[in-house]
Amino acid sequence: MKKLILTVALAGITGFGSFTAIAQTAAKTKMAKTTGIEKKEGVMVGGAMMVPSKNIVENAVGSSEHTTLVAAVKAAGLAETLMGSGPFTVFAPTNAAFEKLPAGTVETLLKPENKAKLASVLTYHVVPGRLQAKDLKNGQKLTTVNGAALTVTRQGNMVMINGANVTTADVISSNGVTHVLDGVVLPPQ
Repeated sequence: MKKLILTVALAGITGFGSFTAIAQTAAKTKMAKTTGIEKKEGVMVGGAMMVPSKNIVENAVGSSEHTTLVAAVKAAGLAETLMGSGPFTVFAPTNAAFEKLPAGTVETLLKPENKAKLASVLTYHVVPGRLQAKDLKNGQKLTTVNGAALTVTRQGNMVMINGANVTTADVISSNGVTHVLDGVVLPPQ
């Protein structure tokens, strides 16, 4: 008899837990709906939640892994453009990616007299349009805002851009999509 009561009690608790989980999911879905379109919650990058309601720059500013990129975008005068309607696909190098460059490279690029060169490097990381990982094909050439082409290498789910690995794909923003890179890609000279 005790075993039967315990089984019924556990079933009731489990059922209540399932009901609670279903109710919480329904509440999140209801809260996430805006004008009839369900939004994804977002992706964690650099300790911050990247959400579709923010633009590319607003999302990047929150990432502790992209402080160098954000500083460079501001120094090059590109922040307003990347906050515009787009859409843009941005291949965003991390701070660690910038650290792989030869010593002094970042500091030199950030000098006011090198603003055009910095802008050239940064716009080489931006492609017009909204390209998610599923849209990137092996051997595909992507024409950047800089005017030069990037090459996609794909092996299964692994995607590389000019040899740099995409470590986090499909960070959706209101004006495009960002793919986090573990390397800085430099435009051809």
